[in-house]
Amino acid sequence: MESAYVIGLDQSTQGTKAVLLDETGSILEKAFMEHKQIISPGGWVSHDGEEIYTNCLRVIEDLLRKAQVPAEKIRALGISNQRETTIAWDRETGESAAPAIVWQCARAKEITDGFRDPVFLEKVRYATGIPLSPYFPAAKAAWLLRHSLQVRELAEKGRLCLGTMDSFLVFKMTGGKIFRTDFSNASRTQLFNLHTLTWDKELCRAFGIPGEALPEVEYSDGDFGATDLEGLLPFPVPIRGVMGDSHAALFGQGCTEPGMAKVTYGTGSSIMMNIGDRFKESMNGLATSLAWGRGGRVSYVLEGNINYAGAVITWMQKDLGLFENARETSSMAREANSADRTCLVPAFSGLGAPYWRDGACAILSGMSRTTGRKEIVKAGLCSIAFQVTDIVKAMSGDALLPLSELRADGGPTANDFLMQFQSDIACVKLKVREAPELSAMGAAFMAGIEQGVYKEEILREDRHIKTYFPAMTDREREEKYRNWKQAVEKA
Repeated sequence: MESAYVIGLDQSTQGTKAVLLDETGSILEKAFMEHKQIISPGGWVSHDGEEIYTNCLRVIEDLLRKAQVPAEKIRALGISNQRETTIAWDRETGESAAPAIVWQCARAKEITDGFRDPVFLEKVRYATGIPLSPYFPAAKAAWLLRHSLQVRELAEKGRLCLGTMDSFLVFKMTGGKIFRTDFSNASRTQLFNLHTLTWDKELCRAFGIPGEALPEVEYSDGDFGATDLEGLLPFPVPIRGVMGDSHAALFGQGCTEPGMAKVTYGTGSSIMMNIGDRFKESMNGLATSLAWGRGGRVSYVLEGNINYAGAVITWMQKDLGLFENARETSSMAREANSADRTCLVPAFSGLGAPYWRDGACAILSGMSRTTGRKEIVKAGLCSIAFQVTDIVKAMSGDALLPLSELRADGGPTANDFLMQFQSDIACVKLKVREAPELSAMGAAFMAGIEQGVYKEEILREDRHIKTYFPAMTDREREEKYRNWKQAVEKA
């Protein structure tokens, strides 16, 4: 087989990672670089778009330096991105006009609180598949237009670009030639109509978003131009796989058939189920989104998101100082007092699906005099699994069938305690993928299949390294879950 390589770039919340896949779809090399988390005194979360773009180039440069493969053998680039994070930039210069508002940030609550008409709220939910929330780009973009003079001036001059990180990176990488997003990212903006598959003019007017500032919507395996990454490559390579990170992970997990589901553990967490080529509205607090657009068709998903998954571990490490390395947490949780009932609800920026309570606050409940570091660490890990279980239960209700299997990916899957507890509390078989970089791999697979590097069969290869089975008794499971639900009510 002739050597051929595909680059997968995952621009995520905490940093940017790149993987180089060979012609078998295996990771040959990888690289990673963090970017700054800009936290205001009021808890607003921002990113520097220029820093992120520079890091994308640097991380790919590092990848190529370490891999030492012939540059002419690189056939395509796929991009996955942190979803909902919203950025504004100048169409003429390509420079960002304000710090990007990160998906976790709820500062745009002032925008969504202004909509009270129940008819309009139902219109939002039906048209976009998601309930009105400050976490989505519609409100974030409206906030930028309201509070940033530079953003408003660009809009008045007709030079404003508003988009998610994928469209910003594609724009920058193609020297401003391509201003496009894909169906998966568009479906998460709260401005895209899932029935007409177009930007919704009524919603754009309601949020005050100029339609000409929004990117063209393309199929996920469509033409996003070509890039030489500002001279890193001897000639431009096509960008042919663009998806939101959770969608890319679903694709990388091979969940291409209706009923297949996955959970991605990242800074937050996304639980997705492929529901096929028809829209289905959730009755249980979940979102309906587009999985991707591919081969001229779109696929839909049911999805639930939690804001704090891996971020809970980061908080316990960097803010509370409970441990030096995240690898310690599994053993600490196992050593914790089994009778301790401490429960953490990590609603640091409200609660997402299935609760949608923007005003909820994080709490630690059920502590006793014997509660210590290990018990709090255990409560932190369990909080991730409890939140995922909330969504699994809601998803089963919407799909009218129980989920017997979940495919898992993301960095926290290396935590044995968390994975076993997840299988136990959700009562599902949990299959952990061998590589945690599923978002980057999914985007690379999409690009590689479109460019003929891979065949469809690559998505059906079983690359899972460990399977967890429920081992908890029904009584214990019900007691622990009841304790969690009581804590959520207090948040």
